[in-house]
Amino acid sequence: MNLATLKARAARILPNNAFARSVSVLVGGTAGAQLLMVLASPLLTRLYTPDDFGLLAVYAGLLGVLAVIASLRYELAIPLPESDQDAASIVVLSLLAVLGVTLTTAILVLMGGDSIASVLGVPKLAGLLWLLPLGVLLQGCYKVFNYWAIRTKQFPLIAKTRLRQALATLAIQLVGAKAGSVSLLGGQATGQGVGSITLARSALKRPELRHWRCRDVWHSAKRYRDFPLFSTWGGFFNSVGQQLPPLLFASLFGAGAAGLYALAHRVLTMPMSIVGQAVGNVFFSSAAEAYREGRLGPLVSSVHEKLAQIAMPPALVLIVIGPDLFTLVFGEQWRSAGDFARWMAPWLYMVFITSPLSTLFSVMEKQTQGLLFQVILLLARVVAITLGAWQGNLIVAVMLFSGASALCWVGFLAWITRVTGNTQGMMLRPAASTFVVSLASVAPLWLGTHWPTFSFIWWLLAMATAGLMAIHYWRLFRKAF
Repeated sequence: MNLATLKARAARILPNNAFARSVSVLVGGTAGAQLLMVLASPLLTRLYTPDDFGLLAVYAGLLGVLAVIASLRYELAIPLPESDQDAASIVVLSLLAVLGVTLTTAILVLMGGDSIASVLGVPKLAGLLWLLPLGVLLQGCYKVFNYWAIRTKQFPLIAKTRLRQALATLAIQLVGAKAGSVSLLGGQATGQGVGSITLARSALKRPELRHWRCRDVWHSAKRYRDFPLFSTWGGFFNSVGQQLPPLLFASLFGAGAAGLYALAHRVLTMPMSIVGQAVGNVFFSSAAEAYREGRLGPLVSSVHEKLAQIAMPPALVLIVIGPDLFTLVFGEQWRSAGDFARWMAPWLYMVFITSPLSTLFSVMEKQTQGLLFQVILLLARVVAITLGAWQGNLIVAVMLFSGASALCWVGFLAWITRVTGNTQGMMLRPAASTFVVSLASVAPLWLGTHWPTFSFIWWLLAMATAGLMAIHYWRLFRKAF
């Protein structure tokens, strides 16, 4: 079989339209990276304790809050201008912001690192906070060059960086296990460096980025000032809302509780992000053009339908056998993480089908509405976790947090439906039909969990579930989005 024949067959398998092809490239490239992280998790849970994971969760929470505002959200404006030269000025502006935020973080760590660790209830973190400004610098730069790659539609290059980041992170965390939690944190901080260097090398080859002018940078700062004024706060509140659980769990219930939550969140969000982040990046690249041409509504409806079809089956699986699944894979000491996963599944399903659409706040330049949504989401999460802590029950806190978060994302989806000219029925029908199909797929697995202890029957039903889900996803793939 010659090379031309192989290419012809591959072309028949790949999706036919440009949007779906771009998503497929990102999914194919990042799937390997995320799969490596998921497969390594059972090994990491046997090398590190829940307390170690709790320390990582607190550090990652601080890094997540700072990294999201490292470039003052100017990076979100990079795909918007029609001129590449204007976009290059925003890249330079974003990098200058990253340097400023990194320097500020280093000063805060130097002056108050011990106090920060003490307030968060993890005094062991004080000696490791020097990794925080390093992580802010690397993640901030990666975000900036990632959005330039999105603008120039270099999706294969983005996919390659995701794989290299995963390999670098795991190499540090696995090889340095004997050093303890410092290796977990070090891998988290420096893994982004590999992707930053790769994307930067590609971007700096463009003449626009080699011949920028201070006047243009200043003009871009004024033209897109709504991003730091509104989107930065929106991103900050969103990040605080996302990172709040491990920080509060560590403070209220101990580092072990934060570690349990962190593992559940990590395992659940990684597989979902394989597709979710890819769709979000490609959607952002296409949405700006669709908005200018007045065809944003059909694009939003189509993307929502695809995401619902992808996310529903695994969400139902977690609800049915979450605790047993985590015990089997990670060990008995992590069973509580499976309980977390069961209650977190509905919330993460809503995040998966809606968060890629959140870039519309930037595309439609509705940063004020984005800020309002993030404030409401943050307040709902704070109230939910506070009520759980008042009850003194960790599972109750997780249940309330997940329920409040899911309701907020339902409200966001309703807003997106209205502003893009879609109807509620257009958005609900795909989710309802997908739920029926997914329920039928997961039904054998549910029967298996309620069957008398007869392993052959259980495994037979589990294989039936796997087969039905494989058919479901194969049909989605063949439809080529």
